[in-house]
Amino acid sequence: MDSKAFREWGKTVIDYIADYNDNIRDRPVLSTVKPGYLYELIPSEAPVKGEDWKTVMADLDNKIMPGITHWNSPQFHAFFPTGNSYPAIMGDMLCNAIGSIGFSWMTSPACTELEVQVMNWFGKILDLPKEFLNESKGPGGGVIQGSASEATFVCLLAAKDRTTKRIKALHPEMTDGEIKAKLVAYTSDQSNSSVEKAGLLGSMPMRMLKADKSGRMTGFILSEAIAEDVARGLIPCYVVATLGTTGICAFDNLEELGPICNENKIWLHVDAAYAGAAFVLPEYRYLMAGVQFADSFDVNLHKWLLVNFDCSALWVKNSTYLVDAFNVERVYLKHSYQSQDPQVPDYRHWQIPLGRRFRSLKMWFVLRIYGVEGLQAHIKKQVHLADMFGKFVNQDPRFEVTTVAMGLVCFRLKGDNALTKNLYERLMASGQIYLVTATVQKRLVIRFVVCSRLTEEIDVQFAWNEIRTQADRVKSERDMVPTNICNGLTGAWPKDKVDCEELTTATPIVVKSLTKG
Repeated sequence: MDSKAFREWGKTVIDYIADYNDNIRDRPVLSTVKPGYLYELIPSEAPVKGEDWKTVMADLDNKIMPGITHWNSPQFHAFFPTGNSYPAIMGDMLCNAIGSIGFSWMTSPACTELEVQVMNWFGKILDLPKEFLNESKGPGGGVIQGSASEATFVCLLAAKDRTTKRIKALHPEMTDGEIKAKLVAYTSDQSNSSVEKAGLLGSMPMRMLKADKSGRMTGFILSEAIAEDVARGLIPCYVVATLGTTGICAFDNLEELGPICNENKIWLHVDAAYAGAAFVLPEYRYLMAGVQFADSFDVNLHKWLLVNFDCSALWVKNSTYLVDAFNVERVYLKHSYQSQDPQVPDYRHWQIPLGRRFRSLKMWFVLRIYGVEGLQAHIKKQVHLADMFGKFVNQDPRFEVTTVAMGLVCFRLKGDNALTKNLYERLMASGQIYLVTATVQKRLVIRFVVCSRLTEEIDVQFAWNEIRTQADRVKSERDMVPTNICNGLTGAWPKDKVDCEELTTATPIVVKSLTKG
């Protein structure tokens, strides 16, 4: 393809992206295709001769778009936000055009040094302890990982290596294999699934400790588990604390967990993938009290901070533990500027893969175009929209709110879980909005998250109207069920007598936007 054709295609793609964002509200958030739909539309063999780009673009509209779930739709309220903005898109496009593979300083000095600097910028915006910054006197520093999953896994492997060497120094008679077989890690049963997966991948048992009534892992919970394992001859190695759990956005108690980890020489990793973004606002920083005890800290810019996937910011207090764990030298990787200085890192030693993209470009673009004030305004707006939705729910006597935290609202129909399950299934069948569920102390809840940067009050009202409409149908169906069904006299819904009783034992968790007071 010559440059003239490329320019024409490029302009078409830019217009397509802009039109897509401008009109995404009009697209159904959920695809209605059936499994295997695309196999019938796409040939089983690649074309022998190249095709015209206009044909390819037509197929994008006709064949690909019908199978897209629109994660940046204002009707998308599932999981957590997926960052998206024009500055990030531009940064990604230039990253792909430049094609730098920045595994060492020499392979592209700007790729490395821009990452060092924007990670320092972002760390200061969050008011992280200086020990985490590349510009500090110590060995701390920041690095962009692909995701929080990678960050958790990287730190687990570094912790495993650090602990193995420490125990080996104390007990030289033990082999590395014997030591590693005794290592154990801890996290809350409310932590993200990626934490449990890190334990599987790292061959380290990950104990999922039962959280307290507020969904938090506390010092008492962790201390009990450590004492049990030490008594069994195991070696506590790694703790993952969550600031903003996936289910209800609960915050583990770092002020209690941190000293316990430090005293027992256990690596403390903080997963603040979603909620950490809110720390750009000073009024939320009290939620990370105790962060000074952590060995590593991670926030996803690609969730709530307008940077497109993938871009996860990981800081460590001591980068030498990463380098020691991952350093594999080959003659073709060496260069004359190699240094132990965290300001001139070879980032291949800080991650799983060798190659790495120029991801700091899109981070740089977003931070410069929006500025700190723009990011703060974005978070404030989405918290406001979540508060607005929470008020709608509270005004309807059929519903109860279990959690309001950041941009997340967890709610349910009063009564047995079957009612909420029925409501959720109707919402998914309708396809007007996309939500997911969670369990809070055995009660099924529906999670409503303000996800898209395009979400406005009209979209929150649209979602609430759809929820009310489906709730009306659930109530109508319920009213048609004979009263003797709750005595188990028929096989109709609900079968179990327990399902007919309102669960009142659990304590609702209501945190008004998590602001002090």
